[in-house]
Amino acid sequence: MRMRIPSPRMILNIVLPVVIIQSKMADLLGSILSSMEKPPTVGDKESRRKAREQAARMKKMQEDEKKKKAEFRKRMEKEVSEFIQDTKQQKRKYNPMGKIERSILHDVAEVAGLASFSFGEDEESRYVMIFKKEFAPSDDELEAYRKGEEWDPQKAEYRRRLKEQAALEEETTGKTQKRAASPSSNYRDKYSHLIGTSSAKDAAHTLEANQAYGMVPVANKRDTRSIEQAMNEIRAKKRQKTGDEDTGAGSTSTS
Repeated sequence: MRMRIPSPRMILNIVLPVVIIQSKMADLLGSILSSMEKPPTVGDKESRRKAREQAARMKKMQEDEKKKKAEFRKRMEKEVSEFIQDTKQQKRKYNPMGKIERSILHDVAEVAGLASFSFGEDEESRYVMIFKKEFAPSDDELEAYRKGEEWDPQKAEYRRRLKEQAALEEETTGKTQKRAASPSSNYRDKYSHLIGTSSAKDAAHTLEANQAYGMVPVANKRDTRSIEQAMNEIRAKKRQKTGDEDTGAGSTSTS
C-alpha cells in the first residue's frame, strides 16, 4: 500500500490553529497571574508593623494628654472654689506654667466669675494671678506686675497724693502768674535781607543828634530859674523892647 505524504499546506492548516490557541491561553494565564495579589515581602511586613505600633503610641499619647488636662482642670476648679470661699484672700498668684495650663486656668476663673491676668515676659516665666471681682486690680497695680514689681498699696497711695498735689500747685501757679509774652520771631532776622545784619546793629548804637538842625541836649533844656527870676527877665525884655521902639520913633520925627 502506498503511503500518502501530506502537503505543506495541509500541515500549516493543522499546526496554525494550535499555535494560536496556545498563545491565547498564555495571554489569559498571564493576565490572571498579574491580577492576583503578590505575597508581602519581609520588608513590607516590618513596615506595616512599625506603622501600627506608631499609630498605637500616638493614640495613647493623645489619651494621656487628654487625661492630664482633665485632671489639671479638676484640680484648678477645686483650688478656685477654695479661694472663693476664703474671705481673707483677695488674690492668688500661681507658679509659672505652660500655655495650655494657663488657658485652662483662665477658663476656670472666668466660669467662676473671677478676674485673671497673665504676667511675665518669657514664655517659661509666665504665671497667672486671679482676683476677686470686688478686689479687681487698678491700672497702676497691673503696671507694677507687668514690670515684675511687688504691689504696695501704701506707697501707691502716697505717690497718688503727690501727683495730685503737684497738679494742683501747677494749676494754681498757672492762674496767678502770666507768662511773659515774647515775639515769635526776631525782626532783625526777618528784615535782614532789607537792612542788613551789621548795618542795622551799628546804626542803632551810633545814632546821634545833628546840631545843625537846632537839636540841643536834654540837660540844656531844663529851666533852673525860679518863677520870680523868669518874670523879671520877661519884664526887662519888654521894657527894653519898648525903649527901642520909642528911640526909633523919636529919630524919625526929628529928621
